[in-house]
Amino acid sequence: MIRKARMEDIKQIHGLLKYYADRKLLLPRSISSLYDHLRDFVVWGENDGTISGVCSLHICWENLAEIRSLAVRDEAQGKGYGTRLVTTCLEEAADYGITRIFTLTYQPGFFRKLGFRDIDKRELPHKIWSDCINCSMFPDCDEEALLYEAD
Repeated sequence: MIRKARMEDIKQIHGLLKYYADRKLLLPRSISSLYDHLRDFVVWGENDGTISGVCSLHICWENLAEIRSLAVRDEAQGKGYGTRLVTTCLEEAADYGITRIFTLTYQPGFFRKLGFRDIDKRELPHKIWSDCINCSMFPDCDEEALLYEAD
């Protein structure tokens, strides 16, 4: 069910992310950005071709990556898809030797259950803020920053 995203998934991924971005629950992603970062994404694909969930691992720096664009269709909520998608991204980070993974989120409780801890956003390098400049919430972002540190 979980697999790397493919070109034919882009429109569904965009629609799923747009659904939550329109509700101000995550940052919007353009179709162009999704194509540019296709290799960052994993999806929960159903047998009928429907994408029920998506998550991205974006490498930021030498030993720092970001979990972003986590979204699960309303009808698939509560089935563990989000947990499995994030866990898959954390495993991928480990494969790359990355031990520090952060997220900016409106759902901090979900990430705390997965071993992330709260941090001050100012602890993150300035490089990660490049996406924020295009956000409608910038500079008054109210997302919470959390960090996962692997052993």
